[in-house]
Amino acid sequence: MNATEGAPVRQVVQHLRTGTIELLELPAPRPLAHELLIRTRCSLLSAGTERMLLEFGRAGLIGKALQQPERVRLLLERLRTDGIGPVLDAAFTKLDEPLPLGYANVGTVAEVGAEVHAFRSGERVVSNAAHASWARVSTNLCARVPEAVSDEQAAFVVPAAIALQGVRLAEPTLGECFAVIGTGLIGLLAVQLLTASGCQVIALDTRADRLELAARFGARCIAADDPDVAARVRELTGGRGADGVLVTAATDSDAPMRAAAQMSRKRGRVILVGVAGLHLSRADFYAKELKLQVSCSYGPGRYDPEYEARGRDYPLPFVRWTEQRNFEAVLALLAAGGLSVEALISHRFAFADARRAYEALLEDANALGILLDYDTGPSPPPPASLRLPGEPATRRALASPVLGMIGAGAYARRFLLPALKDSGARLAMLAAQGSPLAGWAARTAQFEAFTSDPTAVIADDAIDALVIATRHDSHARYVCAALAAGKHVFVEKPLALTEGELAEVRAAYADAREPKPILMVGFNRRFAPHALELRRRLERVPGPRALIYTVNAGSVPPEHWSQDARVGGGRLLGEACHFIDLLRFLVGRPITAVTASALPGRGGLPCESATITLRFADDSIGTVHYLADGARAFPKERVEVFGGGDTWQLNNFRSLSAFAGRAPRLGVSWRQDKGNRACVQAFIAALRAGAPSPMDFAELLEVSYATIEAARQAEASLRAAAGPAP
Repeated sequence: MNATEGAPVRQVVQHLRTGTIELLELPAPRPLAHELLIRTRCSLLSAGTERMLLEFGRAGLIGKALQQPERVRLLLERLRTDGIGPVLDAAFTKLDEPLPLGYANVGTVAEVGAEVHAFRSGERVVSNAAHASWARVSTNLCARVPEAVSDEQAAFVVPAAIALQGVRLAEPTLGECFAVIGTGLIGLLAVQLLTASGCQVIALDTRADRLELAARFGARCIAADDPDVAARVRELTGGRGADGVLVTAATDSDAPMRAAAQMSRKRGRVILVGVAGLHLSRADFYAKELKLQVSCSYGPGRYDPEYEARGRDYPLPFVRWTEQRNFEAVLALLAAGGLSVEALISHRFAFADARRAYEALLEDANALGILLDYDTGPSPPPPASLRLPGEPATRRALASPVLGMIGAGAYARRFLLPALKDSGARLAMLAAQGSPLAGWAARTAQFEAFTSDPTAVIADDAIDALVIATRHDSHARYVCAALAAGKHVFVEKPLALTEGELAEVRAAYADAREPKPILMVGFNRRFAPHALELRRRLERVPGPRALIYTVNAGSVPPEHWSQDARVGGGRLLGEACHFIDLLRFLVGRPITAVTASALPGRGGLPCESATITLRFADDSIGTVHYLADGARAFPKERVEVFGGGDTWQLNNFRSLSAFAGRAPRLGVSWRQDKGNRACVQAFIAALRAGAPSPMDFAELLEVSYATIEAARQAEASLRAAAGPAP
């Protein structure tokens, strides 16, 4: 760290396996085009949401399982198809990863992205950023704080926006009577917002002190554990019942929802803002024709990547209240004195004492609004790179290959980093956005340094080889830059998304100095033990063969980045290359022709299911059935090979069967092995020995071109099936 750099970023995280709270040190985050870089002044702990996370983290494994029965059911389904090893690895990897905490942040804009025009450096803003000394946030998740609103008041904007969205869904009108079940932080804010809307409010809770606060905000109060609570509400409403009920409690119990139905008038509205059980009685809702709606966080735009990540706002005439405009509405109400939050502040801690704040949240029954105050004195910006604890010589032999890495996504954290850590290579620097997950990954894998600047890894002359594990749209760019810098490259699939990108990679490889660097793509399946054994058997089979690869890929949410053609390329470009490569490896002959046809995707998405047919130079044919709508209980991958009077079946990389005579000859592994670790080991071994690449460059290009052509034909088949545009 030089004299012009400040202290590292510090961010609050929770380790889910143990529940431990840590202030993790990170390099400076780099705002993307539609983001702001914010220096935090104040943030607010959410007594409901964050207490639930703490309690989950501190529960044992059985307790965690009991709290997430749906996840346990999915794990059991995977156990049947993938075996116990991969399932436990995935579960424990998830539990070991740190979880960022917090979503109510007030700070000063330090830097704006290239496409941000609504904010300027130096402005005070509120956002949903986590508890961190510096944070990067999407422009649509920020709102400017008026001068009349203090930092402490602004810290309540995000939870108030959650309450406001619930109120908007309830559609209150002047003079109506609303009940609010649960007077925690969001419930007390909802009481005030309903009162400001001209409604009479009845507050219900089991705690007398919280009801006293609700009474100060104008509510009439009833103990929620009163056995005649519905009758009490009818009494207070002249026998009509509540026009609407907001459930802002945080509980697993079904009782709040049952009570909400019972205290509602006929054709009333029930809005679930908090967390409650939903084992409902149809009779309660049917007889009264009640409207039931679940409120999603701060408002329209939430969880929409176009809105949140890419900064694309909804047109105001058509979507009046987005999450950002809800933030602005709360700020205006605070500035006008229509919302009071001072009585909701129960504790204050310095940010450095965040662990004590979380202890208070768990141990103090009166904890409500807990504020964290940050150092706002003059300070240089945090460094873009951090040295991590330990000396290189104590962890890796200095004669080992020196590796840098760009990217630390889910696949990299689960598969690549453990394999690299165990490889004996010297791990010099990991570059990724300065997120807690990436910082934890760098530390766990024992990298020497962690940076948010990818160019620092590429430019480091001490680094021999680069591992690229970023999103698909950046693969070709980083490969070309690494080759130009004279480095060996291991890049996760796909190598490129377009023929133009492949041409750039081909040119960069041709320009690389002799001897040519190693360039490997993470086609790990060709390194799987059963795949290697099948290849050995097929080499003894004369004549052409027929191969059928069935992939039960399963569905992926439409909003996932891999579904975005600009970033992930769609599922065929992003995943089908794996299966084309394995067939190419098993046949051992060049691909001479590609045809593909697809089923329509869901909701206008690119095709998710397709059949790809390959012809090889020895007249073998291979078919990939890539299917997204199958049952999860069916194994994910199966390869069948027919030729020379025999048949082989590779089943989900757990068993290989060779059928001959009357009975199959079976080779079974209890643990699924897709060759992930062996693929990385082959790369490191070639580096260490100065050997050629374990993958022929021409073959990598061949598979990549075949994949791009398959995706093109699949899309063309859909257009042809749809017919001419009207």
